[in-house]
Amino acid sequence: MLRPPESRGYLIDRLTQRWVQVTGRKINLSRERWLDGPAGNPHCIGNDFFADYAAERGFDVIQEEGLGLLPDFGQLELPMPVAAPVRDFYERTSDYELDVWSEWCGAFRPFGAALAFLFSRRLQQLNVPLSALDPSRGMTNTVLQLHDRCSHRVLETAWIRELHATRNVLYAGAYSVCQAPGFTGVCLKVVFPLPNGNGIVMMKPEARPDGSFVVTSAGRIFGDPGFYFVVHGDGSEAWARYVPSLKEAIHVYPGGKEVVRADHVFHFFGFRFLRLHYRMRRTRALQRTEAAPTEELGPAEAPAS
Repeated sequence: MLRPPESRGYLIDRLTQRWVQVTGRKINLSRERWLDGPAGNPHCIGNDFFADYAAERGFDVIQEEGLGLLPDFGQLELPMPVAAPVRDFYERTSDYELDVWSEWCGAFRPFGAALAFLFSRRLQQLNVPLSALDPSRGMTNTVLQLHDRCSHRVLETAWIRELHATRNVLYAGAYSVCQAPGFTGVCLKVVFPLPNGNGIVMMKPEARPDGSFVVTSAGRIFGDPGFYFVVHGDGSEAWARYVPSLKEAIHVYPGGKEVVRADHVFHFFGFRFLRLHYRMRRTRALQRTEAAPTEELGPAEAPAS
């Protein structure tokens, strides 16, 4: 995986990008704005990416208490309300402490280990826990709002999570809402910077009668919600590859006093290969009950989506 200084990155990354260019479609990002997003440099993403990205583009970076992945949950235009704790988590994400528990399907674990060796550890991006010990000491929870310097409008919200035990970046993604051509409603858009491009997950939101909330990235054809690899070229030139075989669903629901839980399930060609369970606890609640015993982190009380 050695690279010469003048290259566009490591050979394995260039091969992946070439696959996108050959098998995907060429697009113009000035017209296909729904597939535009922060593109990573050729060598590393990590904790500092969004601060550097904002500085290069003249955006203001806001980091303070009470920042959410969505400034207003109403942006999703859902036909029914969700439970108040779920909405609070999305609107005040930085007020929460996160724990994660992972469950790999045994047949897919070697595939996850290979991805970690070839990509995730080196890039410090998408470091999904391979061992139960990896997330045992919790993770950081950094939320940054990127503001337009003139209008003060929130352009994107960066969410960066690093595992305390390994110091590996679990996820560094940019959150916003947008319209996908193949879906009539508003999608939650998550952009993960990658070398010379990004991975974009377009997720359709759903409010359930029990007050829980589900986002799903699943579709059939280009333009539907789902997962997209995007490689950037010169100017507005880019190539995009839709990957309908990769699907995921996140089910978010209240989990007790000032606790929200989430089941994050991944499928590949219809087979579930990974399930992440999150427990999100209000930081202020922790301060008030510091002497109280903490509940054990484990499988969710509610069924996975």
